[in-house]
Amino acid sequence: MTVLELSNVSKHFGAIQAVNDVSFALAAGEVVGLMGDNGAGKSTLVKMIAGNFRPSHGTIRMEGKVLNMHRPVDARGHGIEIVHQDLALCDNLTAAANVFLGRELKRGFGPFGILDYAAMYRRAGEIFAELKSETRPRDLVKKMSGGQRQAVAIARTRLSDAKIVLMDEPTAAISVRQIAEVLALIRRLRDQGISVVLISHRMPDVFTVADRVIVMRRGRKVADKKIAASSPEEVTGLITGAIEAA
Repeated sequence: MTVLELSNVSKHFGAIQAVNDVSFALAAGEVVGLMGDNGAGKSTLVKMIAGNFRPSHGTIRMEGKVLNMHRPVDARGHGIEIVHQDLALCDNLTAAANVFLGRELKRGFGPFGILDYAAMYRRAGEIFAELKSETRPRDLVKKMSGGQRQAVAIARTRLSDAKIVLMDEPTAAISVRQIAEVLALIRRLRDQGISVVLISHRMPDVFTVADRVIVMRRGRKVADKKIAASSPEEVTGLITGAIEAA
């Protein structure tokens, strides 16, 4: 089943054409690697899906319905979550507090409601268990490894029963062991029927975990192929321009 469909989507900022006439579809439970050099348009494309930017042209459909999003909260309302490269975590707070940041649970009503820490610790623990992460709700983020921090950021997406998770360079600047943890988390999202768009410069990660790879160059889509039908050498050629299209 197609969960997301982009049709001839473009985005320009004045005279700069950041994304030019891109179309692709995303199936439920599919992991798609989005690759390209710096400035290829990957982040702009993902930010349109996440509600940060509105397309200059083209349409974005979710389960067949056209989306008209003005801000990220609109995308979240449709089941689209994003994990930014910087993760946007607060180091001085616990894992549970970060998971519920801005969406805290309360007991009581109106101005007399108080934060329900027990419920937040419990639910965060359940999510970490679903993700098979060793992260504990009461652990401070500042004491966590890169892989654990990713688990916290991914756990945040599970609060809203996300249908699509957009991930921006989740394995950048972490150890080999932590990379394996993050790729395992992506597989668990897929196994739960959640679609993942993975922006990455790391070829081994994309070829390990993705079902398809989309390559962008200078704002255009130059390839959209099943991983099994491509190779790291071909994708490198597409990224650099040595291969025009595939």
